[in-house]
Amino acid sequence: MQSNSSSNSSPAGEKLQKVLSRAGLGSRRACEELIAHGQIKVNGKIAQLGVRVTEADKIKYKDQLLKDSRVQKQPTRVILYNKPEGLVCSRKDEQGRDTIYSQLPKIFQGRWISIGRLDLNTSGLLVLTNNGDLANRMMHPSYEMEREYTVRVFGEVTDEMLQAMKKGVQLEDGPAKFNRIIPLPTEDGVMNRWFKVIIKEGRKREVRRIWESQGVQVSRLHRIRYGELSMPRNLRTGKTEELTWKQVNQLLRSVDLPEESQPDKRPTKRFDKTGLSKRNASKSDRTLAGKFGRNKPQRKTRIGSADRSNRNK
Repeated sequence: MQSNSSSNSSPAGEKLQKVLSRAGLGSRRACEELIAHGQIKVNGKIAQLGVRVTEADKIKYKDQLLKDSRVQKQPTRVILYNKPEGLVCSRKDEQGRDTIYSQLPKIFQGRWISIGRLDLNTSGLLVLTNNGDLANRMMHPSYEMEREYTVRVFGEVTDEMLQAMKKGVQLEDGPAKFNRIIPLPTEDGVMNRWFKVIIKEGRKREVRRIWESQGVQVSRLHRIRYGELSMPRNLRTGKTEELTWKQVNQLLRSVDLPEESQPDKRPTKRFDKTGLSKRNASKSDRTLAGKFGRNKPQRKTRIGSADRSNRNK
């Protein structure tokens, strides 16, 4: 009986590819490829597919030790970024161009993972998270996340062209189509026309290429929605806004991931050079001052203002 219960118990640890994906090395399938090609070591030995790891294991990628902060599970964070034109979505650019990652808020545990990309000349909503599972699911075709754009095109656009793009056109990497095309008000006699388009894929330059298949050129492209996440009205270009814990859980549910408990955001104790917390240190100072007869009148604390500051936190 004892052997049966032990065999039925869940195995310890997590699958290595899941941990690697959480660390930002790619999708689970891509991480399986890294393992299969011998690029991952666990505790000094080349890892094999199917191995499970715990927080005590030391994981190396290309002989570089992955920091604990990258592989340990952290509370999920999600930010919305209003990307300007002229930035690339790569972490490092071979041509030396500015990347979005130099503009994002610092993250001290893990790293930001972009959910989909926007090319150099495309602006608008970019969603980033520190949760690799969430990023992979939101990008996976099976969840059919809608991407909505405003697009300005140069050239004549006929009803036949609109119908063709909704029905589907053939691109070099396969068929593609818009799920919806909504004409926006445009001044008469102007060759630049504005549209809203909705698409459920995220292939490279797909929106531009669909329009180009009809012989018209995209002169402006701006994303305003990804899935259920829309660009906040007051989010300025180049700025970010972080989702609340409740919004994060709503997003996790939408892609069949478990909800998370509310993270503890209470400030940690601050220590002075003696190793005492500031509260204890000040208490010790008052004790010493009383012992040697050097008590000084204490400055009164404005309780009302302190209460207000706490309410604003």
